[in-house]
Amino acid sequence: MTNPAPGIRPGRLDPQSIEANFSDLHPAYGRHEALVASDRCYFCYDAPCMTACPTSIDIPLFIRQISTGNPIGAAKTIFDQNILGGMCARVCPTETLCEQACVRNTAEEKPVEIGRLQRYATDAAMAANKQFYTRAEPTHRRVAVIGAGPAGLAAAHRLAMKGHQVIVFDAREKAGGLNEYGIAAYKATDSIAQREVDYILEIGGIEIRIGQALGRDFTLGELTANFDAVFLGVGLGSVNSLGVDGEDLDGVEDAVDFISDLRQATNKGEVSIGRRVVVLGGGMTAIDAAIQSKLLGAEEVTICYRRGKDQMNASEFEQDLAASKGVTIRHWLAPKSIIGKDGKVAGIEVAYTAIKDGKLVSTGEVGMIAADQIFKAIGQKFDATGLDALKLEGGRIVVDAEGRTSVEGVWAGGDCIVGGEDLTVTAVANGRDAAESIDRQFAAGRASSAAVA
Repeated sequence: MTNPAPGIRPGRLDPQSIEANFSDLHPAYGRHEALVASDRCYFCYDAPCMTACPTSIDIPLFIRQISTGNPIGAAKTIFDQNILGGMCARVCPTETLCEQACVRNTAEEKPVEIGRLQRYATDAAMAANKQFYTRAEPTHRRVAVIGAGPAGLAAAHRLAMKGHQVIVFDAREKAGGLNEYGIAAYKATDSIAQREVDYILEIGGIEIRIGQALGRDFTLGELTANFDAVFLGVGLGSVNSLGVDGEDLDGVEDAVDFISDLRQATNKGEVSIGRRVVVLGGGMTAIDAAIQSKLLGAEEVTICYRRGKDQMNASEFEQDLAASKGVTIRHWLAPKSIIGKDGKVAGIEVAYTAIKDGKLVSTGEVGMIAADQIFKAIGQKFDATGLDALKLEGGRIVVDAEGRTSVEGVWAGGDCIVGGEDLTVTAVANGRDAAESIDRQFAAGRASSAAVA
């Protein structure tokens, strides 16, 4: 039952409703379902789905392995390319990546459900505690990895496989980064982020030091002086501001913090939510914040986006999902000011927008939306504290094709680099490939030393 009381408060729904609302978005396949789904694959040669995967998983191979009753073998095929394949199976926008490229779309307008098949395989391997990887003989090379998110964890695992010693530094209380703190609770319901961290650490040679922040506890210069290589997977640490009157009112919050708090809550019903919620933004963070507001019992949830539907970063699937949960999405509205009463949010004044001569402009019309809570989901920015002379462009780290930065011995990947895509799967690919580059450089150094000797 919905509690109609105004203001921001916990307990808007009973525990049973909360549990039902936050059940798994895509329930796991059973064995029979997986076999039926895998049988739809054409096992294409030069498969477009594989090309569309940022980590280049051999999708036809792992689906064939499932179809022949070998999900454990399928999991190894996945993990060989993407050690965080379990989480990616749950949160990747497969509808715009591998599944969009599936040739079944042409034949039947319904792709093979690659993401759910990937989850079936990886879940089977983790349930069986099947560890596929062992650490090579120690090389006595030490690598510092900054950030225990997808990029950092992928880099650490691949480096440890090569025999290098890895120290991972992270500012948060837990490892996992975006997977632990930034994913909607209904997309990852079973502690998968921490289970993957544990799986990665089983290989040995990796130490995680939490509560350690770049720029506060150490600098890049100190790292390069004490380690043979450094990988930066620090993500985006700061939230953009609206820059409008009323932004500091009680009830204006960062959507990123809301999602994080909900992910860490042992009792989601105790998370406070308003009766009328407005979310500002058009990406996945906005969608996740809006949907979860409804799931917590908010009566009215409105997403305001300053451009049109086709310009939203959130996929069409995610937009439709939000609408199915009762979220209203309004386009061509930009925040003008936030209206308060007694120091708290009472509403938001919005300006109507349009594209004129290729530029977004205000039409001069304004409107008002009543609200007691407003979430900002207008993007994050990179915090360059502690990076010394590292070259930046557009506020992010410049890297080459192998992830090397402008500073010798320093690599970077994930959201913090120029071109970062805010996707777990892309961050994993960045971390994995940078680790391979670091290992090649170590090998070249050994070869040079041997030649001199």
